[in-house]
Amino acid sequence: MEISLKQGHSKKKTAKKVTRTKEDILFNILNYTFFAVITLICAYPFYYLIINSISNNELSALGDIRFVPAGIHIENYKQVLQLDGLSLAAVVSLARTVIGTACTVLASAFLGFMFTQEKMWKRTFWYRFIIITMYFNAGLIPMFITMKTLGLTNNFWVYVLPAIVQPFNIILVKTYIESIPRSLQEAAEIDGANILQVFFKVILPNCTPILATVAIFSAVAQWNSFQDTLIYITDQKLYSLQYLLYTYINQANSLAQMVKNSGGAVASIASAATAQTPTSIRMTVSVIVVLPIMFIYPLFQRYFVKGIMLGAVKG
Repeated sequence: MEISLKQGHSKKKTAKKVTRTKEDILFNILNYTFFAVITLICAYPFYYLIINSISNNELSALGDIRFVPAGIHIENYKQVLQLDGLSLAAVVSLARTVIGTACTVLASAFLGFMFTQEKMWKRTFWYRFIIITMYFNAGLIPMFITMKTLGLTNNFWVYVLPAIVQPFNIILVKTYIESIPRSLQEAAEIDGANILQVFFKVILPNCTPILATVAIFSAVAQWNSFQDTLIYITDQKLYSLQYLLYTYINQANSLAQMVKNSGGAVASIASAATAQTPTSIRMTVSVIVVLPIMFIYPLFQRYFVKGIMLGAVKG
């Protein structure tokens, strides 16, 4: 009884509230203030794009919209979304993002897993061979010739196949898998599991954080890419959304003038409700490109932080 009373007394002592000094409070205030300012600086460009895309186009063109929207309307989005070929380009971008991300995640996971297997033939050589490609490449012209020889020019798979093997992603996955207890694989092998069963039933279920991290990297890269369309694609049916919007941004002046002078003649592009300007087109197009990633990223954020830390640091 006496021992239990002593234990209870010791627990009360350990549970005693820790008092903070004035220095601690001051540090916390400065710390939160600093990161709040950094957050506002990072968020303001996105906010600026959004408020200018929904504000009065004349005020936006004059640079008068900085913090508060004025003359709010959504005609810019209605008119831009009616541009010729936009819906088909959106489907192409969505397809390349989904298929490309899935293939990249699966390839990164499997190669990262295989490079942890000591029984893999010439494991060190192949691992170093892949890592070298991070630092050296043949260049644009040899790459174009290679894609043309393989029949990938004007082909949807030019968006997917070249991006499947990413050395950086493989390094992240390999390092993460090395942190998984080896005993799990050994137990599965004792039960008669082959290498594929070990990979799909043991390794993959335990790699959710790092695979989510790789998925974010791949999805953002696929969604934002437009240079591959510029280099390899001439068929308008295979234009990606980013490339199409990139051309619209470059042609904003002429496009805005055409919208302004249409007066109903180009009904598929504009209505007479709001006069478009080059600034309004640029702002609206930029928001359309950015918004999908802004909505998707928070869904993976909790995996991203854990995955990037465990995948990057071993120990």
